[in-house]
Amino acid sequence: ITSLLNAIGVDVHVVAPLGADPQAIATLGEADFNVLMYPELGLQAAQWLQKNCNQAFTKEIPIGLKGTLRFIDEVATLAGLKLAPAHIDQLAASARSTWYASSVDSNYLHEKTVFVFGDATHAMAAAKVASEEIGLKVIGIGTYSREWARELRSLADSLGARVLITDDYLEVERAIEELQPELVLGTQMERHIAKRLRIPCAVISAPVHVQDYPARYSPQMGFEGSNVLFDTWIHPLMMGLEEHLLGMFREDFEFHDAQGPSHLGQGVSRAAEQGISPSQGSGTSADHQPSDLSNRSLDKHPAQQPANEPTWEVDAEKELKKIPFFVRGKARKNTEQFARNQGLSRITVETLYDAKAYFAR
Repeated sequence: ITSLLNAIGVDVHVVAPLGADPQAIATLGEADFNVLMYPELGLQAAQWLQKNCNQAFTKEIPIGLKGTLRFIDEVATLAGLKLAPAHIDQLAASARSTWYASSVDSNYLHEKTVFVFGDATHAMAAAKVASEEIGLKVIGIGTYSREWARELRSLADSLGARVLITDDYLEVERAIEELQPELVLGTQMERHIAKRLRIPCAVISAPVHVQDYPARYSPQMGFEGSNVLFDTWIHPLMMGLEEHLLGMFREDFEFHDAQGPSHLGQGVSRAAEQGISPSQGSGTSADHQPSDLSNRSLDKHPAQQPANEPTWEVDAEKELKKIPFFVRGKARKNTEQFARNQGLSRITVETLYDAKAYFAR
């Protein structure tokens, strides 16, 4: 952000508290205005300087492309600068996530659901980026910063999202389990919750773990920060889990339970030894009985269902195994949830596809 301010003609006098000594802190009153990055920590100081030194301060948080553009506009107003549109466009050109929004692949993310939780600053900023720039549907947003509840509720209302103000991680877990989002953006606690529920997650807010701090330069703010958010949210968490991959690999024998571990050079030979052709391995033959290799499935589930749970018919189980292992658990959970909501006691092939259509809306 210091580099960004310098690029638009604003001299940064002091950066505090990071790297500031008492002598630098004593000169804060000499500034023309203040840039507030983290209201949870700096709002009281900014308000004191506004009251006692007549210094205005920024309200916009430069997270995401649009947030950064709003921040630049606010700074220019406070500093009395007239910035040429071409100059702003030149600065924004470093935000390379915009090309993705214009690509056909962006359609796969449209209306995918996300749950956001963290400190108020990062939770609200992440929700805006998710909805305004990526096209995700925010179905839940929450914070443990109770003093910011009013602002967060207002944003949640504008997004049509469920709001959660709590510092109880068990309450957060219940909300995530109930909403069943396709992506979670939260703290390290939400990462653990999402891992248990097998939902992709990115850490956006404290509390965090050392693993959340990469060795490379990885800002969260400014135009380069928008690139970091894109890489963190889209590439590893979403692109490998989209619906088009189910169709792409649907008949690929290497993704079926009848296939051994091909990376060991044994998969094809094992299937061949048992006389299983790729089409048989895909479950398209009604006479085919799954081999012992079906136990290698990552989709583990109890042999006996509880009395109030829907049971899977054999054909539906075979159809489920056509789905690649890395999304099969999600497909099973969604189908069972759909069956319970519909009051169905048995899951058929038709139920599986009805659930797929329902959750793809």
